[in-house]
Amino acid sequence: MLNFIMSQTHVTETPFSAFTLPDSLKQGIDEAGFSQCTEIQAKSLPLALSHTDIAAQSQTGTGKTAAFLIALMDYLLKVPPAPLKQRHAQPPRALVLAPTRELAIQIHKDAMQLGKHTGLRMGLIYGGSSYDTQRAALQEGIDILIGTPGRIIDLFRQSVLGLQAIQVLVIDEADRMFDLGFIRDLRYLIRRMPPPEKRLSMLFSATLSLRVTELAYEHMNNPRLIKSGTAAIVADNIEESIYFPASDEKIPLLIGLLKNINPNRSLVFVNTKHVADRVARYLQANHIEAGVLSGDIPQNKRMSVLKHFQQGTLPIIVATDVAARGLHIPNVSHVFNYDLPQDGESYVHRIGRTARAGMHGTAISFGCEDYVYSLTEIEEFIGHKIPLKAVDPDLLAVPEKPHGAANRPLARPRRNSGGGRAKGAGRRHKKA
Repeated sequence: MLNFIMSQTHVTETPFSAFTLPDSLKQGIDEAGFSQCTEIQAKSLPLALSHTDIAAQSQTGTGKTAAFLIALMDYLLKVPPAPLKQRHAQPPRALVLAPTRELAIQIHKDAMQLGKHTGLRMGLIYGGSSYDTQRAALQEGIDILIGTPGRIIDLFRQSVLGLQAIQVLVIDEADRMFDLGFIRDLRYLIRRMPPPEKRLSMLFSATLSLRVTELAYEHMNNPRLIKSGTAAIVADNIEESIYFPASDEKIPLLIGLLKNINPNRSLVFVNTKHVADRVARYLQANHIEAGVLSGDIPQNKRMSVLKHFQQGTLPIIVATDVAARGLHIPNVSHVFNYDLPQDGESYVHRIGRTARAGMHGTAISFGCEDYVYSLTEIEEFIGHKIPLKAVDPDLLAVPEKPHGAANRPLARPRRNSGGGRAKGAGRRHKKA
């Protein structure tokens, strides 16, 4: 079954059987366990299946991947490939662009599930993996190519990959493409495809900001804008809270909360790779199993960590923002912002890893003196105050230090009897 699991409260009354889909595609949908559409699927599929371009805003975990894969496969199964004058192998007919390798891998996995009876050939291309393997797959012929912009451009410039036969273009997490600086690469690729009126284009984004809608109108054929969910940027089913610890209280507070809550599957977000390693070492030294995901972790190790996390054998991942988008992991109960992110969009993307597919989740943030300055911007972006929780002295663990850790003490900090900040500490946060 696909990693996207729909709860009974998350679906609409629109069944997938309401759409005229090829039998081979219907079989994949049935085997994935899908019967009723989610809101984004119910709104986007009637348009995309009628070959109307769409630019869709949807909160994470609402089924957008299945929406664009179903529309894409339906198009390729019903519309013949464009004739080409010369070719050794059929170049890709559809291109799905994702901002991160983790998201590309997950989309490919879902595509293999939905399309396993269609006969459509799937390909996956991203940086950090073998060029030779990817070249060989392209030379054998691929119908649906899923990948990240950088590696696709590399292979295009080597004349290994052609874009002249693209009939369907999907841009996933368009706002993240801007955040990661991929927008020039994206435009480079789009301009080498057939013009918008000769292909179906679908764009999905957590927010339809001005820069995203400009991209849509520039490179799509009169796209219809779609929004799903409530007006709230943060899902209603996420319980948010924030603590104001001092910097040397963060490790004791995190360990104390984890031992007190005992969550079954949690993500701990930090702002730097160095802190990710440090936090993970402290957790492991205190008998809390944790893995690390950051940009310098080798790809095979990253995939191993994700696999154990998805299977439930690894309860906690400490991650930089490389993991904030594109991870489709069911049943993440808690997200901890050990370091408060530096902008509102990153906050929303991080906590969106929990409460997926209509489930409930918890997001706990630490507003320390190093990062609390971004709190005002975050609260303005999400449109509400994050509920404050006092740092109860009983929550502050006395952690065991990992082997080789610096001798800086992390003993239980002193707090006043009411569990609030020590005298004078409040002044440090008034500026936020």
